[in-house]
This record gives sequence, C-alpha cells and structure tokens, in this order.
Amino acid sequence: MSRILVIGAKGMLGRDLMKELQISFPGDEVLGWDIDEIDIRQKQDTVARIEGARPAIVINLAAYTDVDGCESNEQEAFAVNADGMRHVAMGVKRCGARVVYLSTDYVFDGKKGEPYREDDPPHPLSVYGRSKWKGEQYALELAGDGLIIRTQWLYGRYGKNFVTAILRQAKEKKILSIVNDQIGSPTYTVDLSRAISQLVRKIAGGIFHVTNSESCSWYDFGQAILKLSGIEEVQVLPISSSQLGRKAPRPPYSVLNTERFRKETGGPLRPWSEALKDFLYELEEGERMK
Repeated sequence: MSRILVIGAKGMLGRDLMKELQISFPGDEVLGWDIDEIDIRQKQDTVARIEGARPAIVINLAAYTDVDGCESNEQEAFAVNADGMRHVAMGVKRCGARVVYLSTDYVFDGKKGEPYREDDPPHPLSVYGRSKWKGEQYALELAGDGLIIRTQWLYGRYGKNFVTAILRQAKEKKILSIVNDQIGSPTYTVDLSRAISQLVRKIAGGIFHVTNSESCSWYDFGQAILKLSGIEEVQVLPISSSQLGRKAPRPPYSVLNTERFRKETGGPLRPWSEALKDFLYELEEGERMK
C-alpha cells in the first residue's frame, strides 16, 4: 500500500481532492495535512515531517492566494508559494517520492492573444504570479519528475469564490458591476480534482494546463451564474479592470491551452457552463438539506 500526502487538504480544492483520491486510489492511504499539521514556511520541520511520513506522492496545494494581499506582503508570498514549495521538494527528494504542485495562469502576462501553451515563457505581472513561478522552478529543479498543474478561476463548495460571492451580492444589491476585460476559463474544483487524479495515476511529469473547456469574461461568468440561478431582477454592468482599482495587475487574456492534458488523458474537461450548472444544483441541494 502506498501513501498519498495532500498538503493544503482543508482548502477549497483540497477537500474535493481528498474525496476524489480516496475513490480513485482505494488501495492506498490518502493523508491530508493543513496548516495545523505542517507549516511549509519552516524548512527543517517540513523536510522532517515529509521524510517521516514516507509518502509515494506529495501534492502541494498550500498557497498564499490573496492576489492583492501578495502585493503588500511580498516576503510572505514568496515564503509560502516559492520557498514553501522548495521545502516540500526537499522533503520529497529525501524519501524518493513524486511531487505535484498546483500553479496558476498568473505566471503569464495575458498579452499573447491566444491560449497559452505549457512551453510559452512565463512573464508574471504580479507578486503572486512571480512567487508561483518561482515555486514551479523549485518543483522541477529539486524533484526531477515533478508535476506542475496550472489552472485558473477556481470555484467549489468549500471556500470563498466568485460564484458564491455573486449569489451573495445578488441578495443585497440590484446592480452588480463586473469586469469585462479579463478572459479565462472558470474551473470547478470537482472536475480539477478528477483531472489531478488522472495525471497522478498516469505518472505524468512536467507542466500541464488544466481547466474546464471554453472561456469567458468575468462579466459573462457573472451573467451566467445569475441566469442559471433564476435571478432576473439584478442588473449586471460591465466595467474595466482599471475602474475596479485592484492593487495587483491581472492578465487580460490568460486562457490556458489544455491540449497536452487531452492527449495524456484522452479527453478535455467539460465546458465551464456545464460544470457551473452542476455546482449550482449542488448548492441548491445543500440548502434544501439544511
């Protein structure tokens, strides 16, 4: 029996991934750690704890993901997203395990004008993007067969996200303003968890882009959320990113080319609109069960 260790197991993706791994790897032990069990900023403790657990695979989801917060806390962003990954990779190397690192579309500047391939050179605009890119480099340099999974625009049952934020705001406001000059692919954590499991099973290495299929703007995404939820009385206004005035710059077009994932696994993830329908249905069912 092998052991799979998930770091960041209590986060939005981590909780769905733990469930998926337990289903997909019934003969293995799936161990989940979060900040209470391991602080990846601490080098010696991180290396020792991973070495002591003797996992065959370590999936590192732990991250400082507050994009605007990273701009004000660059040292902390790199301590978690970059050095933290380095410490994990060192522990992985000690016990001969394989490492999986979750990364982001923010490693790109969004100026290419077409979906980014895995071999496109990164050019991050923000502290968050730079820290995640550095984490990628540590994963590949220190763990030779490391697997990097870049994704974007995540939402799911177990954390703050755009979908639940829009639904909450729709109860409080009659007019919502949403940016229409950022394009990407909304990705459901349940679908991403299945994709990670597939790549782990195939012993894939290197960089893979994984998102739900098709793309949209945040404005389009917001409209779809309201329409599918049957909310007709709320008006949605398109605004520019500059009007929003966020501290960290965002890539304007960061759609990821997922062809490599399709070739490796035999098919792409379903369109984001289909995944959104399922998520909204699950939310509704969850409310009924309360």
